[in-house]
Amino acid sequence: MLLNEIVDFLDSYLEIDKYPDSSVNGLQVEGCEDVEKVAFAVDASLESFTKAVENDADMIVCHHGMIWNGIKRVQGYIKERLKFLFENNLSLYAIHIPLDAHREIGNNAMILRSIGVEPEERFGKYNGLEIGYMGRGEYEFRELLKIFKKRFGKINYLKFGRDKIEKIAVISGRGSFAIEEASIRGVDLLITGEIEHSAYHIAKDCKINVIFLGHYNSETIGLKALMNVVRDELNIDVVFLDIPTEL
Repeated sequence: MLLNEIVDFLDSYLEIDKYPDSSVNGLQVEGCEDVEKVAFAVDASLESFTKAVENDADMIVCHHGMIWNGIKRVQGYIKERLKFLFENNLSLYAIHIPLDAHREIGNNAMILRSIGVEPEERFGKYNGLEIGYMGRGEYEFRELLKIFKKRFGKINYLKFGRDKIEKIAVISGRGSFAIEEASIRGVDLLITGEIEHSAYHIAKDCKINVIFLGHYNSETIGLKALMNVVRDELNIDVVFLDIPTEL
């Protein structure tokens, strides 16, 4: 399949121009014109690029791309990454906030669905737009801890709210900014990725529960769902490159 056909599909399906973002979403580095296999990885790095080539991929789609607010200098690790991409004719496509926010296959919607909760309301204002979701279910807090620990292993949490959970909100990645909003909107549990020191006292003062899945863990689920869409809609080979950071 032609590279530009895949790019056009992704740009449209993910609505890349809808969300303000520091990431340069879309095709960041152009490689070979014909694509037979697409790799998917959370982070754009030499390790993920190398594994993509080892898996015979012609293109890699990353949640965290390589270009943020433009490239200031081509030196050091940026030089090495670009050199590898060019030498191997590997295309790099980045999709950040639009993947978090997508109603069908986004990280936030998919995390809710993974525990049987349907995303009902938008949530989590970021650059003026809501990128997360809220939904309703009936759980005990400890029950959800067990589910996520079984799925991801080590997780962190703050238990400052009630035991019975009915309203759940999700912001993947670095979502502690939404703790106060979650409290104001009557959320019993906020699920996010990365734990931040400042979150402790905000959650405590807001009397709310927070589960931290890990930044990496919280942003694999939507990427895998996107991979399946690309495979099914474009009839092309795909592979997920699991490169956990434990963060």
